[in-house]
Amino acid sequence: MNAALTISGLDCFYGEVQVLHGLDLELRKGEVLCLLGRNGAGKTTTLKAIMGLVPARAGSIRLGERVLTELPAHEVPKAGVAYVPQGRRLFAELTVAENIEIGLMTRKRGKAVRDSVLDLFPLLRDRLKQRSGTLSGGEQQMLAMARALCVEPEVLLLDEPTEGLMPSMIANIRETVARLRERDVSTILVEQRVDAVLPVADRVAFIENGRNRETVDVGRLREDPGMVRRYVGVG
Repeated sequence: MNAALTISGLDCFYGEVQVLHGLDLELRKGEVLCLLGRNGAGKTTTLKAIMGLVPARAGSIRLGERVLTELPAHEVPKAGVAYVPQGRRLFAELTVAENIEIGLMTRKRGKAVRDSVLDLFPLLRDRLKQRSGTLSGGEQQMLAMARALCVEPEVLLLDEPTEGLMPSMIANIRETVARLRERDVSTILVEQRVDAVLPVADRVAFIENGRNRETVDVGRLREDPGMVRRYVGVG
């Protein structure tokens, strides 16, 4: 299977503190790859590095043949990568429709893309005039994903999208991630909850101390749940 995104030998720092140490990672086209690891392992830093928000001191990140590490951060979404950070970071005073419009402006997309995105999140059609700050947590997560998908990304990065959500909303988010495969979107998913990962992920990469210790098919993880205890410390 061809790679959608390839990270090779990536070193990243916060100040003088090194967080990623020669990280290697491959996201295959059309797959959902989950990053699992303890807090502080480097999972979120990996997503930020892909987006150019944390500079690489060594190594490279490629989207197909395009080298993302050569681009300024504001050009990465235009190249075809969308990011939904932990905490969603919506414009709380703007309406649902206005938040979506901001996403459309990133790559100058129009009504057809807007309608296609809302087809994934039909609940938002009834909330278009509502201020995003008044939405429930699950609705805000849907809006954050909808706004990101307005750039028609090849790669979607999701940082703990199910955090704090009710089980029904978690199921909706999981179903949406699965449906994105049909749109040829490849996804990197950072999660702490193994039960949220198993139904949707194709492979799991265990991140430890800024390194990819092992990448396995999700079927192997089901057969050997002890892997989670070894790398994450929970059952």
